[in-house]
Amino acid sequence: MSCWLRQARCGASSIVRVQKPLALLIAAGTLTVCGAAWCQTSEQPSPPPPAASAPQASRSGLASDIKRYFTAPLHWNRSDWAWFGGALVAVGATHHYDSQVRTHFLKTLTSAPTTSSKDVQDAIPAAAVFVATWGYANLIDDRNGRAEAWAMLEAVGLASVSGYALKYAVGREGPDRTSDPNQWRKGGGNSFPSVHSSAAFAVGTVLAESGSDDYRWMRRVLGYGLGAATGYERLKHNAHWLSDTVAGAALGVASAHFAMNRRDRTDEETGLRVVPLERGAMLSCTLTLR
Repeated sequence: MSCWLRQARCGASSIVRVQKPLALLIAAGTLTVCGAAWCQTSEQPSPPPPAASAPQASRSGLASDIKRYFTAPLHWNRSDWAWFGGALVAVGATHHYDSQVRTHFLKTLTSAPTTSSKDVQDAIPAAAVFVATWGYANLIDDRNGRAEAWAMLEAVGLASVSGYALKYAVGREGPDRTSDPNQWRKGGGNSFPSVHSSAAFAVGTVLAESGSDDYRWMRRVLGYGLGAATGYERLKHNAHWLSDTVAGAALGVASAHFAMNRRDRTDEETGLRVVPLERGAMLSCTLTLR
């Protein structure tokens, strides 16, 4: 893996051009390939000492990211609202088929409908992809792979917090407790949306849209396949309605794109950040001059 940097300094400005490389990750389980990320474009006051290893993806600014995430609708443009409207239409359309899908999967259950024993099982694939991405990045000492894993973790965290907030706000009864998909705010249910689907699509979207375009098709098949397979398992185990999984998928995809966009930002406002090094940390100050 290599990066070509060319810097030209004029006054207080600098230009950094980065050739984005690819790292291909082979993992066991349901997925066979998880990619490490590319070399990020970044500005630093001075290059790190030769003896020091490349810094990991910055974890600073998390509080700022959380604030921006939950206030994002205040800054949406027409395209953003169009995507949001499309997600609402998709959830509404699939809600029409909630009962039919539940009836189909109930025929395959050999015991009384229950979900408690399957929650951990259905979360394992997404967790395995994250651990494999993080572990492989550390194995080859790839800071960009660690950045990709961090984007996965941040996306899952943001999507999960939002998902649980929605669960308790709408209080929808799950298919394991009622045959009526329209039981909202009546018995303290927590079916809508599916947090498992949110987490899987958050991890899968980062996997699908990161790295080089050379293996983009493979990444997308594996990444979105992870999300779709997790949603299918939640339906199969009678844990969620179809519309729950679609809403969870939309939340996960949106959170992943937010995390990736924030990870790749290079022209932020003035700020301080802490960049972890192999045996310490470096304090970096970013100042954008226009």
